[in-house]
Amino acid sequence: MRILLFTGKGGVGKTTLAAATAAALAGRGRKTLVVSTDPAHSLGDAFGRALGGEPSEVDELLHAAQIDTRGLVDSTWRELRQELQTALAGAGLDSLDAEELTVVPGVDELLALTEVQRLAEHGPWETVVVDCGPTAETLRLLALPEAVSGYLSRMFKPGARRTAVAVRRLGAHLESLRTLLTDPATTTVRLVLTPERVVVAEARRTLSSLALRGILVDGLIVNRLMPAPGFWRGAAATWMRTRRAQQNTVLAELADAGFGPGQVKPVEYRAVEPVGLEALREIAYELYQGLDPLAGNEKGVTPLLRVSESDSGYELRIAVPLHRDSEVDLARVDDDLAVTVDGFRRLIALPEMLRPCRITGAESDAHGLVVNLAGNRGPG
Repeated sequence: MRILLFTGKGGVGKTTLAAATAAALAGRGRKTLVVSTDPAHSLGDAFGRALGGEPSEVDELLHAAQIDTRGLVDSTWRELRQELQTALAGAGLDSLDAEELTVVPGVDELLALTEVQRLAEHGPWETVVVDCGPTAETLRLLALPEAVSGYLSRMFKPGARRTAVAVRRLGAHLESLRTLLTDPATTTVRLVLTPERVVVAEARRTLSSLALRGILVDGLIVNRLMPAPGFWRGAAATWMRTRRAQQNTVLAELADAGFGPGQVKPVEYRAVEPVGLEALREIAYELYQGLDPLAGNEKGVTPLLRVSESDSGYELRIAVPLHRDSEVDLARVDDDLAVTVDGFRRLIALPEMLRPCRITGAESDAHGLVVNLAGNRGPG
């Protein structure tokens, strides 16, 4: 089974592209489920039909669902929260304190991810396409299994017998979620953006954040590229040529950053909003050119960043090809790390946890650069 997560800045068209990709996969004979965790609930609008929390048939081999996170909080979380409250009370806290401590931040997003896992593992699907919320919400969603696990480990002492059942059950579940997300053979992310510098800047930060969490991005989709005006004349054609030229500059910047044609797929803007299976299949054909949407991206495009703790703070490893006589320079530019190798400069967005740190040294080895950063490590 393959799980493909679609995310991007709000309004870039990720829901439409997720639905189009699911339609293409089903058209190639794969039993496919497309499910939305986006609170906006626009997946049903893309297909032109009402969707509920359980999969419903859209076409042969294609089913769709929209997860109601609020309903999950009111049902699933209530039972587990009661167990945790009982465990806390057994550890010596009064009922009021136990109730306050079991208000786990982000539980609605966590339950949405749990529901995706349930649907994926208990259905006949060969591929599950997930229309996630906007980038910020998605990053929080994907970080939750580890974050909540750390929260619980600090809240409960491992040796307390009365807390063992509830905490162990939740802990095992969180670990299974983390494993599901970080297994590149099972789960990858497809990042949707529009050809604008502000959006591309956020996409770079997203790539770094996902790399930090060990989650593979297997493709970038540049949506709403202005169609070439051809031989049109007049003010409208001039405007379109100017806009397309600006967008081409952004595409060139992506290529200069190391993202090749096979990793960046463009989709042109359409005059009519694509709604329904036929329109979605047309988008999928433009996007994948009739090829398998899951083929050709095995190596991914996520920047190869790895962060580890050191005695003085952190070590940031960056996989940059280096020759023995390469000239290397590092510098901080706001929240970016500027890496210059033999005159070629690249900005790498620092993960949020490293932004308060300062560079104290760097060295290179056969695998790239190792940057030492000093700073206080936060809890968890």
